[in-house]
Amino acid sequence: MRKNTQTIFLCLFILFIIVPTNPYSENNFSLEGRWEGKIEIPGTPLDFNIDFSQLPDGSWKGDISIPAQMAKDLPLSDISLSDQNVTFKISGVPGDPTFKGTFNETGTKITGELMQGGQTFPFFLESSADPTIAVKEALQGFDEVIAEALKTFNVPGMALAIVKEDRIVFAQGFGFRDVENKLPVTPDTLMAIGSSTKAFTTYAMGILVDQGKLEWDAPVRNFIPWFRLQDTFMSERITPRDMVTHRSGLPRHDLVWYNNFTSSREELVRSLAHLQPSADLRERFQYNNLMFLTSGYLIETLTGKKWEDSIRTLVFEPLAMKRSNFSVEDSQKDDDYALPYRDNDGKIEKIPFRNISTIGPAGSINSCVNEMGHWLMVHLNQGKFQGEQLINPSTLQDMHLAHMPTGATPTRPEISPADYGMGWFVDNYRGYRRFHHGGNIDGFSAMVSMLPQDGVGFVVLTNMNGTGLPELLIRHASDRILGLETIDWLGEAAKRREEGEEAAEQAEEKKEIRRKTGTKTSHPLEDYAGDYENPGYGNLKVELNSQGLQFTFNKITTPLEHWHYDTFNGKEAEDPTFHDMKLTFRTDVNGHVAAIAAPFEPSVDEIIFTKKPDSRMFDPEYLKKFIGEYELAGQIFTVNLKGNTLTLQAPGQSPYELVPDLGEEFYLKQVKIVSMAFTVDEQGKVTGLELYQPDGTYTATKIIQ
Repeated sequence: MRKNTQTIFLCLFILFIIVPTNPYSENNFSLEGRWEGKIEIPGTPLDFNIDFSQLPDGSWKGDISIPAQMAKDLPLSDISLSDQNVTFKISGVPGDPTFKGTFNETGTKITGELMQGGQTFPFFLESSADPTIAVKEALQGFDEVIAEALKTFNVPGMALAIVKEDRIVFAQGFGFRDVENKLPVTPDTLMAIGSSTKAFTTYAMGILVDQGKLEWDAPVRNFIPWFRLQDTFMSERITPRDMVTHRSGLPRHDLVWYNNFTSSREELVRSLAHLQPSADLRERFQYNNLMFLTSGYLIETLTGKKWEDSIRTLVFEPLAMKRSNFSVEDSQKDDDYALPYRDNDGKIEKIPFRNISTIGPAGSINSCVNEMGHWLMVHLNQGKFQGEQLINPSTLQDMHLAHMPTGATPTRPEISPADYGMGWFVDNYRGYRRFHHGGNIDGFSAMVSMLPQDGVGFVVLTNMNGTGLPELLIRHASDRILGLETIDWLGEAAKRREEGEEAAEQAEEKKEIRRKTGTKTSHPLEDYAGDYENPGYGNLKVELNSQGLQFTFNKITTPLEHWHYDTFNGKEAEDPTFHDMKLTFRTDVNGHVAAIAAPFEPSVDEIIFTKKPDSRMFDPEYLKKFIGEYELAGQIFTVNLKGNTLTLQAPGQSPYELVPDLGEEFYLKQVKIVSMAFTVDEQGKVTGLELYQPDGTYTATKIIQ
């Protein structure tokens, strides 16, 4: 027993000798891991963080991030650790910024000075745990909040992913992607992201800028020579930056493209020449999907490939977004996709998918939160993904800056009015810089949001039409992660929702208050039927059936009810787009139903659809019967047919081209105030023609050979 005791004492003595008595020995201190701190610059202290790691040979490597300066993972050099002292530099930065500091006694804090360009600033650093751990801890119990919110806001299903810097720290599905079959939402469930697509378009444009193929501030006509707006001066000045910041001068004009499956992207871009602006270029923020369509077409022009192929090559493939697609038809071929729903008087109702592939650059992408997490990473890491620089950091930063005030006013002191960057809204959330973009298309609502200085990003996808739940959940999660005092965003919104539903019910009860009762139409119903057209919006068809009139626009058919005088109201239909929309028919000077005034874009004058003449008036077989000579007061008038166009030869004059008009009339192309019609007997034989001039009507008799 005594011998063992001596042995133990000897070992302790030896240990005492070999353990350094200097508390600052380098063996007690390590730079390994994450450090967070502040540089005390007068008036503008800078938060920064550093990641150090030790190499096998004992040397150190590290990088520094300064969020306020959008500096991410700048490499450090000349890292030296000696006793309690540490020195390192930022590589490649003017002024040779050099940090010299000293550990505290516990080795958890470093204080010292930053020397740069002859100036000196105090700094401190504190050892920090893995930042993803703190985020995960802040989200404990968040699952229950989400589950309750789905019930409160009547949302069938949703998925949420949260990214911290370059890692997904939360990814989960809730509720059902298919309510009837009880199929759950997963982090891989495909859903439409709607207008969150816009940032993908600007990102691809940014890469083309990096490649020298595009300039943000050069006129669009430099790249698309035939491009034209209604205003010639605006046509010459508008730039790609103008198009993607919603300052083109055009309001939405969404019904040009909505449910339009016949027009190509080029045809829609050409239609811009016929759309009325509501402001001058750069005068006012006006959200415009057609401008993003045009931006996508610009990508097609520069790359020689479809927008979809460019996005796949420039964005999806580098970010390993393998299942993301551009059409709801493609989503339905996948094993994990969500069905679209809407809230119909408190009941969750499945609705048809809406294919918006034509307007794709503005909103057609479908994805899942796991893959959208990769999209968050490239933005939070200054254009890097998995160590590879995919886009120039300054180009990416340009997209995140505010380029156009929206003119919004604050509704809450905690959130500043949003401005618009390039494909992103930009604001401040409770003192934290934020950029974000939502997306809404039939049956789906989405939100992508980032707090760049904190390296945190969120994406929420739902299969409910027009719900604000994604933004509310992101606010709730942000408060948790940032350690802010909780605000009951969900409870407040639920109360407003209930109040809004009551107000809507009251408005519905009063909707006929301005209807003039006891009126009737100025024409028989059959006179309103026909084909109508507008150079910007295309064709609109009115038909009469046993139930009354109905109209079809972009393949959406809506029954009409007489409202008052020559105004008709859109009734309920399978597609509710035109429910309660008022169409007013107009009569021309000759008493014909000649046009429809439709409030398709409320920011400008009513859109006028002009009635087209009967299609027979363009059919050569039908027009043949009018060929011949007609006698009027001893003078001979000759009608000939050239192609599908009739001409009138008057004595001693050049031939006049006859342009088909309403009421089976023609007007003289060269003298529009003169029109004419052919007279026909009961057997359908042409017997003469009548010339309608301001001073009277002249009748000519057909000469029968």
